[in-house]
Amino acid sequence: MKTKSYVFAIAMAFVSVVAVAADPVGPTVVIVNQKEPGMFKVIYEGAQVGKVSFKIYDASKHIVFTETINGVEGFIRPINFKGMEAGVYTIEIADASGKRTQTIEHNIEKSISAIHISKIGVDSKYLLAVANMGTSEKINVKIYDGGNNLVHDQNLTIDNEFGLVYNLKNVTGVPTFEVTNQAGVTKVIK
Repeated sequence: MKTKSYVFAIAMAFVSVVAVAADPVGPTVVIVNQKEPGMFKVIYEGAQVGKVSFKIYDASKHIVFTETINGVEGFIRPINFKGMEAGVYTIEIADASGKRTQTIEHNIEKSISAIHISKIGVDSKYLLAVANMGTSEKINVKIYDGGNNLVHDQNLTIDNEFGLVYNLKNVTGVPTFEVTNQAGVTKVIK
């Protein structure tokens, strides 16, 4: 009886090995969204060395990038979408075993391009000047006194360029300005 069990176990192990050998792992494509907005990384690992076609299509199925790579089994390519329109893009990798596609979404992060704080004359007046990238954006301005106590909290909408004078004569110590945009990016200016 034990002999039949061993033979059965060996037969099952053989079938498992044959099944794995008949279904080899195919090429792999991974797209990684980098920390920096607009930056992605394409990782390709093929089953064999050969010619690989790498294309990027926009939402209208127009090719915006194409490259042919010869004699590789794998590669890692950074992709920079800065300056491209926001939207959905399709990345296509084709090799001898077929095509693989993945879609990514590129979002343009609104950001304040410049924030400037300056003291005006000898008075306790401060100018907050903000410039953004030509779009309407909401910001939050918090002002802290020298002891890091919140003395002012204001939400504003910025269109292109903006300036505002704050009279801080009743604020003790050197004030700190904290400006946060709608993407959550904060700049602190002392």
